[in-house]
Amino acid sequence: MKTVTIVFKKELIDTIRDRRTLVFMIVIPLLLFPVLFKILFSVQESQTRKAEQKTLRVALIDNDNAARFSEILHGRDDLRLVEGVPVDSVRAYVSDDRIDGAFVVSSDFDEEVAEFGPGRIDFYFKSTDEKRILRNRLQKIVDDYEKEILEERFEELDLEGDVVEGVDLKSHNLASMKEQFGRQVGGFLPYIFILFCFMGSMYPAIDLGAGEKERGTLETLLTAPVNRFHILLGKFGVIVLTGMASAVVSMFGLYLGLRQSKELPPEILDVIVKILGADTILAIFSLLLPLTVFFAGVLLSISLSARSFKEAQSLITPLNIAVIIPAAIGMVPGVTMNLTTALVPVLNVSLATKEIIAGTMTTGNLVVVYASLAIFAVLSLWGSALWFKRESTIFRE
Repeated sequence: MKTVTIVFKKELIDTIRDRRTLVFMIVIPLLLFPVLFKILFSVQESQTRKAEQKTLRVALIDNDNAARFSEILHGRDDLRLVEGVPVDSVRAYVSDDRIDGAFVVSSDFDEEVAEFGPGRIDFYFKSTDEKRILRNRLQKIVDDYEKEILEERFEELDLEGDVVEGVDLKSHNLASMKEQFGRQVGGFLPYIFILFCFMGSMYPAIDLGAGEKERGTLETLLTAPVNRFHILLGKFGVIVLTGMASAVVSMFGLYLGLRQSKELPPEILDVIVKILGADTILAIFSLLLPLTVFFAGVLLSISLSARSFKEAQSLITPLNIAVIIPAAIGMVPGVTMNLTTALVPVLNVSLATKEIIAGTMTTGNLVVVYASLAIFAVLSLWGSALWFKRESTIFRE
C-alpha cells in the first residue's frame, strides 16, 4: 500500500503541473456556469425588453365590422397599422416579416355578436421563440376586446359574469415541489456532472499514459522495484481523483452561478438549495465514484496503447459522444428507471440521479445501479491491469 501511495503522490504532482489538466479540472467547471448564466440571463432580458418595447406593425382587415376593435387598435401607441394589405396576401406578409401580425374580421362579425354568438377574427402570426412575446401582446388585445363584449352582454341581459361557469374546477397537484422541480432539474444536472467527470479524467489519463511514454519517463518508472499493479493503482487513483474533483468544482460553480443570478426568483433558488441537500449530494457522488473508476479504466487503457499524446487524444476525444448520448437519453421524458436501464452505464447514473433529486428512487433499483456500476468499475480496473502487463502494449512502436 505504501508503494501505491508513493506512486499516487508522484503522479498527482505531475498532473497538477500540467496546465491543461488544471484548466479542464478546475477553471472550466468553476467559471462555466457563472459566465453561462450571466450571458443567458443578460441576452434573455435584452431580447424580452426589446420585444416588449417594439412598435408592432399590424394589419387590420375589418370588412366594415368590429368598429370598436378597430378603434382600440388605432388608439394604441405601441401599434402601427399597415394599410392596404390584400386579404389574399396576409399570409405572405406575415411569413416574410413585413408585418408582425394581422387581424381579419369576418364579414358577418357584427351580426353574430348582435345575436349573442361568437364573432370570428382570424389572427395571423409567426410563433417562433423570439416572436412569442409579440404574439402574446397582440393576443392580449383580442382577449381584452372579448372581455369587453362579454361585459356588455351580461349588462344587457342583467346577468352576473359567473353564470357562464358550469363547473368550478379546483385542481390539486399532489406531486410535491421537490418532485415537480426535481424532475426538471434532475434531468439536467446528471448530464453536467457525468460530462465533467469524463472531461476531468480525460487529460490526466492521456498524460499519465501516452504522455509519459512520449517523455520517456514511463520506462524509468517501470524499472523501479515496484509491483506493476501498484503503479497502475497509483495512476488510477489520480485519474479518479481529478474526475471527481471536476464534478465537485462544477457543482460549486453551478451554485455560484445560481446565487449570482439576480433574475432567478428567490423561491426557485430556495427550492433548488433544499433539493440539493447534503444527503442528496452524497448520494449523487456515490454514484459518480464507480462511474469515474470505469471511465479511468477505459481512458487509461486507450492512453497506454497510444504511441503519443496526440494519438491518445485523437482516440479518446470521440468517446465524448459515447458518454453524451446515454446521458442525454436520461433527460428524455418517459425514459424511466427499470431493471434494463439500471444496467446501462452512464444512463443508469443519469436516471438514478434524477430519481434521487426528485425523491422517488426505490431501494431495489438503487441496489441494481450500485451493483452494475461496481461490476463495470472492477472489470475496467481488471482490464487495465491486463493491458498494462503486456509489453507489446506499453512499448508499442
